[in-house]
Amino acid sequence: MVAIIKTGHSIRAMLNYNENKIKEGKAECIGQGNYPVDAERLNYAMKLNRLEKQCGLNENVKRNTVHISLNFDPSERNLPKEKLLEIAGNYMEKIGFGNQPYLIYQHNDAGHPHIHITSINVQENGKRIAMHNIGKDKSEPARKEIEQAFNLVKAENQKKKEYKPEPVSARVQYGKEETKKAIENVLNFVVNNYNYTSHPELNAVLKLYNIEADKGNENSRIAKHKGLLYHALDEKGNRVGVPIKASRFYDKPTLKNLEKKFAANEIKRQPDKSRIKTVIDMAFMKNNIIILAQLVKQLQKEGIDTIVRQNAEGLVYGVTFVDHKTKSVFNGSNMGKEYSAKGLQDSCVLNQQKVGQKIDYSRKELKNVLYEHSASMGIKELTNFLDVLMKVDNNWDYLSKNLLHSKKKRRRKL
Repeated sequence: MVAIIKTGHSIRAMLNYNENKIKEGKAECIGQGNYPVDAERLNYAMKLNRLEKQCGLNENVKRNTVHISLNFDPSERNLPKEKLLEIAGNYMEKIGFGNQPYLIYQHNDAGHPHIHITSINVQENGKRIAMHNIGKDKSEPARKEIEQAFNLVKAENQKKKEYKPEPVSARVQYGKEETKKAIENVLNFVVNNYNYTSHPELNAVLKLYNIEADKGNENSRIAKHKGLLYHALDEKGNRVGVPIKASRFYDKPTLKNLEKKFAANEIKRQPDKSRIKTVIDMAFMKNNIIILAQLVKQLQKEGIDTIVRQNAEGLVYGVTFVDHKTKSVFNGSNMGKEYSAKGLQDSCVLNQQKVGQKIDYSRKELKNVLYEHSASMGIKELTNFLDVLMKVDNNWDYLSKNLLHSKKKRRRKL
């Protein structure tokens, strides 16, 4: 089990996130803690008023919301609601929130089972529950105890060394080896091991090896007979040298022969879809992902290459995932709209809007972030990111109290 705790300053926004999931048919409110009636009898106003009324006891607490997600291993998908409620109550008790009002939502929009718990950190006596180091001091011990008590998959068992995808060490290097032999070695491995269901998906893998399969011009002999031309690519993705016909290779990987694999691959890859979804979901939950370049970097650590397609203006219009661990290839749109290029960019924008609440970058750190990611950003994405940074820079909430006092003093002198 993985527990993630986030704080915020808008009770309504936290509640709306989960309630909107219910409206979309992607979640269900399955329980509550310290509310006067059962969850099924609570309407939106009752849920909101209970939290707002208690927070009103201490208006000095600005970051008063506590949004927790408890994430389980994909193999634990059939955990009954009764057990999820017991786990949630046990967890809240152990981290010191047992007497706080909270709501429990079961979400079903990801590749792994998980629940969300919404609460506040203002107590009935008006005192604030300290959140500093709550993850290390309370959440981690609670997680381990719950894993043991409920016989859950331990989070430590899921932590593995950074996966090194095979394309990194097996790319075709034009001019350094015999081209036909180098391409054939890669084709023998990729064609027979990866689960692709179209020519573009196959190319998504091959391009990682500096190879491209070309169907030829529409009216060419190659296209009419469903053949393929295999090109070697340089490090910038440009075609180099003379292309080689598929018929010249021993296994004859023509388009006609490859199409015979598409239907079978579609069936074989289905169980692997949830892994990519889970890795993406966890990346957004555990990291401040505000641009696609950051997501790409996180997925690479799990052995998933992300091929982002951009137009001439640099705007992203498509994305394909190549999972080297399961050897499966998926277009993002085939996994659900939230995993399409637009869906991922929307998730990044949502995090951009929250970036000021989560990250207090210095000017030097902002410069480093821009330098690291600007090369792989689209123009629109870079503009959105800069807009967020400018908003943060002009937000008085991020000035220290001492600086605010000093500003007031200067005004008095004038």
